[in-house]
Amino acid sequence: MRISIGLAALALIVSALLPARAGTPGVWQKIVDPAPVIGLDGQPHSATCSGFPGTDATFSYFVKPGRSSNLVVYFEGGGACWDDQTCNNPFVDGSSSPLQFYTAAISPQLDPAQASGLFADQSGNPVRDWTQVFIPYCTGDVHGGSATRSYQRTGGGSFDIRHRGFDNFMVVMDWVRQNVANPAKVLVAGSSAGGYGASINFPWVQSLYPHADFSVLADASQGVTTPGFDFGTPGRGSWNLQFAPGVFGPDPLTVPTPALLGTAARALPQVKAAQFTTNFDLVQFQFYALMRSVYGPGGSCTSTLIDWNQQMGSQIRDTATSTPNFRHYVAAGSYHTILTSPTLFTEKSAGVPFNRWLGSMIAAPGLGGGLWQNLACPTCIQTLPCQ
Repeated sequence: MRISIGLAALALIVSALLPARAGTPGVWQKIVDPAPVIGLDGQPHSATCSGFPGTDATFSYFVKPGRSSNLVVYFEGGGACWDDQTCNNPFVDGSSSPLQFYTAAISPQLDPAQASGLFADQSGNPVRDWTQVFIPYCTGDVHGGSATRSYQRTGGGSFDIRHRGFDNFMVVMDWVRQNVANPAKVLVAGSSAGGYGASINFPWVQSLYPHADFSVLADASQGVTTPGFDFGTPGRGSWNLQFAPGVFGPDPLTVPTPALLGTAARALPQVKAAQFTTNFDLVQFQFYALMRSVYGPGGSCTSTLIDWNQQMGSQIRDTATSTPNFRHYVAAGSYHTILTSPTLFTEKSAGVPFNRWLGSMIAAPGLGGGLWQNLACPTCIQTLPCQ
């Protein structure tokens, strides 16, 4: 007799049978150039960075065994690239050029132990004792791509970019599957491009731990985009984004970027989903301004900044209305990202300290309550007049 079993069920059985591997609680480990794996999707995956000319394509990731049975998976941010202009201009240390769009390689200085916020060993951090997995970002595809694309080099010639963020994620999840057994609580989070990575990929983590109290938090990744970018190649189509089947609908490539987190949250109503943003996030605004000018149209406001704010507010209100398991925290200001910053411990412009709001989300059973409510500073999501 042949027995058929689904991938998610198989992953759960393997996770339950394998105990957590030995490691020193509270000490970060760097895993360099991991071996290829068969991923949670049943497909082969190899890890790599972008391979932009002159950069190191070696992929690495970081893990820290915890003192509790809980797990946090964090996706690093670092811009994006999808066409000749953006992919020709990665971030360069020490450069003041405004034309820098994405992280093409992992910095040798990257060390989560030096980060604040979720990774700070201090009171007020609700995940300080958890097992922590830090997924670096070096593929320009919001941790969701599985493609190699050729772009035209400024000055002539061409080069390839390995948009393989999803492959990297699958490789990291193989370590998680083998080393983290039955966590009571799971938080999947990410900042900026990593926030989109968390929104796209958290269903895979949830399939591995379906009985955990599960939360997902997207930081500074509200997703004000244009249809020309979302459904075009070049554009989001450059990445061959991979979506969890059964979560984003029969044709997930028709789901616009602003709807990714809400769509996944409605498909998995047992998951607590949240979005953080400031009301005038200048990094999100600058990417939207580029999309609007090159891949328009945008909104009707002449002021692109007001246009971004209007769309952000409308989107976040609509998601809160349509998605019972979603909450937002919209803070005053124009800064970008909070999860790896000391600001995680000081932000309170929406009336409740952000770290207490996050702690309430994680601590409360089911869909929570307490401080985990839809919050915004007094003028943050009001509809502003066009200028």
